[in-house]
Amino acid sequence: MSRAILFDFDGTLAPNLDLPDMRRQVIALTRTYQVPDQVFADNYIVEIIDAAALWLGGTQPDTAKRYAREAHGLITDFEMSAARETAPFPGMAQKLTSLRASGWRLGVVTRNCRAAVLAVFPDILKFVDVVKARDDVEHLKPDPRHLESCLTALACPAEKAVMVGDGHLDMRSGRELNMYCVGVLSGSGDAEGLTAAGAHTVIDHCVNLTL
Repeated sequence: MSRAILFDFDGTLAPNLDLPDMRRQVIALTRTYQVPDQVFADNYIVEIIDAAALWLGGTQPDTAKRYAREAHGLITDFEMSAARETAPFPGMAQKLTSLRASGWRLGVVTRNCRAAVLAVFPDILKFVDVVKARDDVEHLKPDPRHLESCLTALACPAEKAVMVGDGHLDMRSGRELNMYCVGVLSGSGDAEGLTAAGAHTVIDHCVNLTL
């Protein structure tokens, strides 16, 4: 039976995007469409767009489609601009090679678009078996079905898999599938928050991952 490690991308295999700035930009755009704040408050970025488009679609279906195109275009442009200035963390390719040589199957589950992942790490599919980006799946983390889609592609049951990430939603979605969860401090999360979100252990950086 195979065993697998699923990695988040931003903050885990490569430096984080400025997600707070991206969220501010999406909210600013959403407000120009006269969507009330309570429609999207406290949501993640993609979920802000989904909630606002649904609200607009109730009375203005054409406007909802235009808003969704503009908002998704905004986040894709943001990701691609940042990706051109970003590279994987030093030593990451070697670490992934070592893990595969030890018998692990490797996957990436990210809310980024696939083009941005490939812009940051062009040869990533030489080092991992599967990438499940935002445009590859219907459901995004923290929905565990994002992770399940990757595990299915890797032919690995969740109980034989590890989730590695820098964010609370990585730990939450991994825990929901009863995966072993490793938090890393190379991104947005701190040790206390990652542990509270479900991390079994917290390490400083992915290159120091030992399993």
